[in-house]
Amino acid sequence: MSVSTHAPLQPGDTLGVLGGGQLGRMMAHAAQALGLAVVVLDPDADAPAAQVAQGLVNTAYDDPAGWQALADQAQAITTEFENVPAQALQALAQSRPVAPGAHSVAIAQDRVAEKTHFLACGVPVAPHVALTSAADLASVDDALFPGILKTARLGYDGKGQIRVSSRAELQAAWQQLQGPSLQPVVCVLEAMLPLHLECSVVVARSASGGCVTLPVQRNLHRDGILAVTEVGEGAVPAELAHALTQAALDVAHGLSHVGVLCVEFFVLQPVAGAAGEATWVVNEMAPRPHNSGHHSIDSCDVSQFELQVRCAANWPLVQPRLHSAAVMLNLLGDLWQDTQGASPVWREPDWPRVLALPGAHLHLYGKREARLGRKMGHLTFTAPTLAEARHRAREAAQWLGLAPW
Repeated sequence: MSVSTHAPLQPGDTLGVLGGGQLGRMMAHAAQALGLAVVVLDPDADAPAAQVAQGLVNTAYDDPAGWQALADQAQAITTEFENVPAQALQALAQSRPVAPGAHSVAIAQDRVAEKTHFLACGVPVAPHVALTSAADLASVDDALFPGILKTARLGYDGKGQIRVSSRAELQAAWQQLQGPSLQPVVCVLEAMLPLHLECSVVVARSASGGCVTLPVQRNLHRDGILAVTEVGEGAVPAELAHALTQAALDVAHGLSHVGVLCVEFFVLQPVAGAAGEATWVVNEMAPRPHNSGHHSIDSCDVSQFELQVRCAANWPLVQPRLHSAAVMLNLLGDLWQDTQGASPVWREPDWPRVLALPGAHLHLYGKREARLGRKMGHLTFTAPTLAEARHRAREAAQWLGLAPW
């Protein structure tokens, strides 16, 4: 059943969500605010979304019996992350409208297919080469050093990637990324480019092809994980924002994507004498709500999660309005570790002190155990101006022990 042919969901209907993480949790909140019930499929019965949903299918993502149970309980189905099996979406689409579809998810799961799609859409990517076997390493162009070797599949938040500056390092990194299987793990080697800043664009596309976008987001990553997102006047130059938004729309239309899609960009340092060279490249895409769009819950009149629900429910899309400048801080499990004493102690951060700051919006994901590098929540500061939101966010960051920016 195609998404475009199904009748819009009605209040009281149920939306099925593949995945029970924090994205599913915030998606469930948005669906429930619109009068929908939510059932989640996740192997963890205490997953963040499972804690708030009306129903849970507690099974593995590749369990056909679980897919059927989800289809039996829901009138439409979406996914909260792209590493669910594409065949699950294909199977579910036989009986229920599914957004996003298996096509978008399958391409996002494979860096080689993803870069091929970007180029087909006419948007620039970093110089790169696909490596399918150890024999391919010898023919790598010297221009790709220094570079980053990434697994073609299942890499996220800095996982599955290693920086290399020579052929010897490439050989060692290739061996490190190979799994226990006798089949080689396909990788992509990307040239490291002179980075000026990182941006992302969140697009929502309906089954009829209509699109809306969130404001272009300026991002800062640390160790491959998003640390800070800023939106508002002054975050990104207007001409650049227009170009990146158009590129993201081209990517979404090229996929015939239905749902929220985030496209991440690298904006490059200008190089003397390089007239006509690309000033930005597409990095990667995520066919679902994205960490950098979390600010929209508090800064916009329509959040990225409501947009995802509207797409899945076959409801109209409206252009979100940014009513406040915002700075969002990712809260990793490291914040729960106090390292001031002789040995680290796990403790709860001083949230009352943070919440006393004007414009503070705290979102914790219900994860029972704080671990180093684990996304535990986010903290958004809204204000009339980006400078004011930045000031409050930096004040909170100092209290929490987050690195300055």
